[in-house]
Amino acid sequence: MEPLLELDVERIDRVDSLPDTDLASASSGSSFLLSTEDSRSTTSSGDISTSSGEIPPSVVEEAVVPRLVDPVPSSDELTILTARQNKCVGRNNRAVSWGFTSVIGRRKEMEDAVAVRPGFMSRTCDHLGGCTAPGSRTSTEISPVHFFGVYDGHGGSQVAKFCAERMHEVIAEEWGRESIDGSEWQRRWEVAFSSGFKRADNEVLTESVAPEMVGSTAVVVVLSGCQIITSNCGDSRAVLCRGTETIPLTVDQKPDREDELMRIEGEGGKVINWNGARVFGVLAMSRAIGDRYLRPWIIPVPEITFMTRTDEDECLILASDGLWDVMSNEEVGELARRLLRRRRRSMNMTDKEVTPAQAVADNLTEIAYCRNSSDNISIIVVDLKSKRRRQQRQ
Repeated sequence: MEPLLELDVERIDRVDSLPDTDLASASSGSSFLLSTEDSRSTTSSGDISTSSGEIPPSVVEEAVVPRLVDPVPSSDELTILTARQNKCVGRNNRAVSWGFTSVIGRRKEMEDAVAVRPGFMSRTCDHLGGCTAPGSRTSTEISPVHFFGVYDGHGGSQVAKFCAERMHEVIAEEWGRESIDGSEWQRRWEVAFSSGFKRADNEVLTESVAPEMVGSTAVVVVLSGCQIITSNCGDSRAVLCRGTETIPLTVDQKPDREDELMRIEGEGGKVINWNGARVFGVLAMSRAIGDRYLRPWIIPVPEITFMTRTDEDECLILASDGLWDVMSNEEVGELARRLLRRRRRSMNMTDKEVTPAQAVADNLTEIAYCRNSSDNISIIVVDLKSKRRRQQRQ
C-alpha cells in the first residue's frame, strides 16, 4: 500500500482543523475551484435516515409501515421461529449520510455529472434480494433504497448530463419489469442494469441527446440495507472502505485490459498506443454510453458486482478518473478512513455542520488538484456509519 505523502497528511490536518464553514474552500490551492461561479463547481451533502425522519416525506411516504405482528407459534413452529431470530444486516443500516464535489479542475469544459437519488426505490429487504436473514421481521419492513452515480463525459457534456437525470429512473423501471424468482435476485439486478444501460444508450440516439462522437462513463451504486450493488461502464471507479481494507468494486474497462483487447480485436478493431492505449487511437476506454461512431468496439454493457454490507463498512467512494489518475485506491481509502473517524469523534451532530462524508469529498478533491490532476474531478462519498451507531460507539 502506498502511504500518503507527508504533504497530504499535513493538508488533512490543516483542513480538518478549520471551522466547518471554511471546509468547502479550504486552502488557497483549491478554494477557487470550490467557490467561483466560473469553475462550475458543485458541492452538496445531506443525511438520509428513516428512523429520525430526516428524509423528506416525499421520499419515504412508502417507506414507513407498522411492524408485522407474528402470531404465537405452536410447538411445531418453534424450529422455524428460531431460524428467524437473526435479524437482517439492514436493521442497522437505515441511515447514511453523503457528500459530493464536482469541479472543472484544469479542463476548459465541465463534462462530468453526478447523481444522488436518496430513496429512488422503496422495497422490503426480502423483496429487493440479498437479505442476510430472509423471512425475519426486519426483512419484511419497507425501507428506502438509494442510488449514487458518477458520469464522466467525453466529446461534450450532453451524455453525462442525460445519464445523471435519467439513469436512475431507467434502472428502477427495468427492475420493476423483471419477474425473476426471488431466489435469483442477483440475476434480476444483472438484467435490470444491462437492460437499463442499453436503454439509456438507445435513448441518447432516439432523442438526439448528443452527436455520435459524444459519450460518457457510468459508475452507479444501488445501496440497500443489506447490499451494495455496483454497475460500471468505463473507467470511472467505485471502492468500499471496510475496516482497514479498501475493496475495489469495479475494474477499469481499458482497451488494453486483456479480455477487452481480445473482444475489440475479435470484432476487427484496433487498439493503438497514442498517449495511452486507445480504441483506434481515439478513446481511452473500451465501454461507454454513447459513442455511436465507434460501434461495435465501444459497447454500453456494464459489469455488475454484489457486496453484502457489514458493520465494519466505513464508506463508499465513487469518482471519475480525475481522482484515480493521481491517487491509488489505497491512498484514497487511507485518507477517507482517517478523516471520517476524526470528524465523527469531533461532531456535535448539529444540522449546520459539514458532514464527515462532505469533508472527505472536499479533501480528496483538493489533494487531486494539488497533485496536478488534469481532468474534471467528481467524487461522491457515502458514509455507511449511521448516526445511531456512531453515537453508540462514543
